[in-house]
Amino acid sequence: MAEDNAWAPVPRCVPPSGVRPRIVPCDARRLDLDHHSSGVRFACCCSASSPPRFYILSPLPALPYPLIRPRCPAASSELPSTVRRLHHSAALTLADPRRPKGHVFGRSTKKEQCYDNLKISKNAWDTNLIKANPKYLSVNYESGGGGAFAVIPLQERGKLPEIIPLFRGHTGPVLDTDWNTFNDNIVASGSDDGKVFIWQVPENFSLYSEAEEPEDVAPVAKLTGHTRKVGHVLFNPSAENVLASSSGDYTVKLWDVEAGSPKITLKHPDIVQSLSFSANGAYLVSTSRDKKLRIWDVRQERPAHEGQGHSGAKNSRAVWMGELDRIATTGFSKMSDRQLGLWDVRAAREPLNGFEILDSISGVCMPFWDDGTQCLYLAGKGDGNIRYFEYENDKFQFLSEYKSIEPQRGIAFLPKRGVNLHENEVMRAYKTVNDSYIEPVSFIVPRRAEVFQGDIYPPCVGLKPGMSSSEYFAGKEAVPPKFSLEATYEGEAPVEVPAEAVPKPNSAPAPKVEPKQEPKVEPKAEPQPEPKPEPTPAPAAAARAPAPSVNENKTSMANAAAKFADKDEAESSADEASSFEEIPKPAERPNVTARVEEKTRGPEVAQAPEPAPAEAPAATPPAREERRSVSGAASAAAAGIKDQLAEIKNMLQTQNQAMTSQMQQMAHLTAEVNTMKHRLVELERGGEKDERIRQLELELEEARS
Repeated sequence: MAEDNAWAPVPRCVPPSGVRPRIVPCDARRLDLDHHSSGVRFACCCSASSPPRFYILSPLPALPYPLIRPRCPAASSELPSTVRRLHHSAALTLADPRRPKGHVFGRSTKKEQCYDNLKISKNAWDTNLIKANPKYLSVNYESGGGGAFAVIPLQERGKLPEIIPLFRGHTGPVLDTDWNTFNDNIVASGSDDGKVFIWQVPENFSLYSEAEEPEDVAPVAKLTGHTRKVGHVLFNPSAENVLASSSGDYTVKLWDVEAGSPKITLKHPDIVQSLSFSANGAYLVSTSRDKKLRIWDVRQERPAHEGQGHSGAKNSRAVWMGELDRIATTGFSKMSDRQLGLWDVRAAREPLNGFEILDSISGVCMPFWDDGTQCLYLAGKGDGNIRYFEYENDKFQFLSEYKSIEPQRGIAFLPKRGVNLHENEVMRAYKTVNDSYIEPVSFIVPRRAEVFQGDIYPPCVGLKPGMSSSEYFAGKEAVPPKFSLEATYEGEAPVEVPAEAVPKPNSAPAPKVEPKQEPKVEPKAEPQPEPKPEPTPAPAAAARAPAPSVNENKTSMANAAAKFADKDEAESSADEASSFEEIPKPAERPNVTARVEEKTRGPEVAQAPEPAPAEAPAATPPAREERRSVSGAASAAAAGIKDQLAEIKNMLQTQNQAMTSQMQQMAHLTAEVNTMKHRLVELERGGEKDERIRQLELELEEARS
């Protein structure tokens, strides 16, 4: 394509007949295209200092969707070449409606529409500082006389009063808060005083009042059981009135809020840094300061998996990816590089595809998962940007990045049922800026049609829980029912969607499941002599599949050895037979053809059913074939046993080394304790000598006087 013919100018402001181009302002970041009667497309570009012009994009094919560009080109006579240069440098991207997540962009909010004049807590504890639901914001507040936090109605924007009603009751600073999943008026808080309080927002709550000193709000329930500060609180996403809290006493407690007592205690060896529930609430993932990632079977009070997480010294975070069996983690490497990890909960020994390095910034990265669009949002502490990735084919594909010059220290995302459906808002974040105000950030998918966009708004969880707290602690597993957002778009009451009508969010892991099933299903459909060599082309999928038993390994190895032994023996026996048959030449030709058939059918044996290999070994005597197969099976079984013994030997050596190192550590600690005892005795003796010397000096002074 010649660059000179890419753009042909049309007389200014004179569109062809039958064409009504749409002129879009510069800040809309769009390059709108309209059809011409002859099939040629027109682009309407606007400039800051020159009138709009129309350009023909004749080389481009007819596209059913617009082009998106990042910025408006410079205003001058070089406008066509600028746009052409943008086009040829691939700066223009296709906004394909079949991939609605491909062009999500973040939109900031003016200062007048933010929540200003706040005193956000400056406590150094690693927390998100702020939580949100469709009605209120809760933020840790800087106040005297004990700890407190503020609740801000979403509709009360602008500069807030100097004195606002606070939620007081803790004797130490509030470290974390969380809203009830199924009741927008209930909030929980954890504090440095080691207690967990439950609060209820008063009806018609507002920050504006006529009183000189607004009345503070008191807690409705107090949960005591931790012995040190409570750093995190998190409501269960499926069960009603079930709350998890982590503490500096290295435990995570699950509370029955109705009964006011802890039902389950999960013990950790170090301080817990983050918590996240699975969609049905049966499992909990946690990261701690010992750099381990733990996936807990909550009702069993034990970890279903415990393995090495991020190796860096700074804090790591984990988030369960909705109804998928995947976990996303953020942390640091030993070289202090920020990392992103994707884990399969069924085989969480190591992250899928390894850790992805994000950058070398020192702030902790906070992950947030959107189950509707299958996107992961990452916001770093001290960063001004928010990156978002699309999860597809067991990978995170970078989509775009919201950039801002204002760094955030805390951030919270709104549940899906609280977004603005009429503006095609898929997510909304609230970030703290300079510890003085909170700025909303909307993530929008631009669409022309002013109708409900069902492809970006699948059914979401509403206010109806999947089970009660008593059912949860009795062992029940259930996912909350989902509601259609289309009725909400029309201003009607939410309509519950039947379970069979809800699209399953496994579109991303589906490509992973297919290769894992192929090596298993195809060999099992075939006869047994040759089912097992097939899994070798897909080592990645086999690594995540359940491990075969010892007997299956022995059988597969024996069959493989027998197959290759039969092939070699068949060829050698055929050669021997041809050498001994001297006179009967007509009888010699069938042997040659049989040998040719055997060689030609050799590659087909691994792919087709078994009749072909059954005919090939006909040239060898049956007794010899049986002896070969038996000897091959025996050798394969012996090799399998040797491998097992070698593994057991390695395990024993590893355990012996661990025990030896532990014994050395104990001996070293014992020596240090003895040394400290000797030092203590010497200090005591030295103190006695000093006292005696003082007495003698006093006597000497008396004698002199």
